[in-house]
Amino acid sequence: MRLRLVPPMLATSATALPIGDEWTYEVKWDGYRMLAMKDGARVRLLSRNLKDLTAAYPSVARAVSTLRASTALVDGELVALDESGRPMFQALHHQTAASKPGALVYYAFDLLHREGEDLLRTPLDARRAALAAIVEGTAVLQSDPLPGTADRIAETIRSFGLEGVVAKKRRSLYEPGKRTRAWIKVKFNRRQDFVVGGYKPIGRSFDSLVVGYYDGPRLHFAGRVRAGLTPHLRAEIWPVLAQHRSTKCPFVNLPSVSGGHWGEGVTAEDMTKLRWVEPRLVVEVSFVEWTRDGNLRHSELIGVREDVRPREVRRE
Repeated sequence: MRLRLVPPMLATSATALPIGDEWTYEVKWDGYRMLAMKDGARVRLLSRNLKDLTAAYPSVARAVSTLRASTALVDGELVALDESGRPMFQALHHQTAASKPGALVYYAFDLLHREGEDLLRTPLDARRAALAAIVEGTAVLQSDPLPGTADRIAETIRSFGLEGVVAKKRRSLYEPGKRTRAWIKVKFNRRQDFVVGGYKPIGRSFDSLVVGYYDGPRLHFAGRVRAGLTPHLRAEIWPVLAQHRSTKCPFVNLPSVSGGHWGEGVTAEDMTKLRWVEPRLVVEVSFVEWTRDGNLRHSELIGVREDVRPREVRRE
């Protein structure tokens, strides 16, 4: 069977891990979801949206070329590690950090195709066993299932400061492009992706971002983000904002009736100080909670998500 590309299967967000013998648990890595294709001597790395990223990560491409199969399609996560070996999402955007030897690794957690055989309708446990056979002894790492109970796993992952856990049904089939309840993700700190629709200018740069999420075809305001805007992130984001300026506010629910109980809203007066952009840029944001007004409280920018389309961003 011919090797074909498919969009990755997606997990559904939850606040607690499901429990039962039919479930297995993995680390939720803090990186970029990435498909890795090996077809003879040719290797391709593809984002969640099937954008070709091979040229951007040559060391990872070389690692994939060592897989013990002539043809394979692997699902996994590109992870940048800091000096202590911990995942560091921001390092994916710092070429000086990401280019250090050993700083970028590829964790494989699923196998969709091998040596002419399509494995999409093969249960997860069998796909994992097949993956282990082609990863063993190579430069690709396998994200193995975690031993222990769900509670103990959650406690351990929290203690290591990792992002979360993904629970998967052992006999689940691979459903390309679908967000399914056969895979459940639990994040231990509140983080999700948002679409940038505006900013507050300051000099020749910006002071904060105005972000939101889609509900159907409409973009809803979620909050303003100022914390976490490092000089590097400002330099990365500003050219995108400048390129996609707009005279029209893209959010359907602005201005807010008020500034909100915690001041997270956007009043009519605030609107005169903001600048709008076409909703092209996706960023990841951490926050304490959603307020009663549906806004983010104590938000902080984590990084830019080049692997997510704006229209895919929903409130989780």
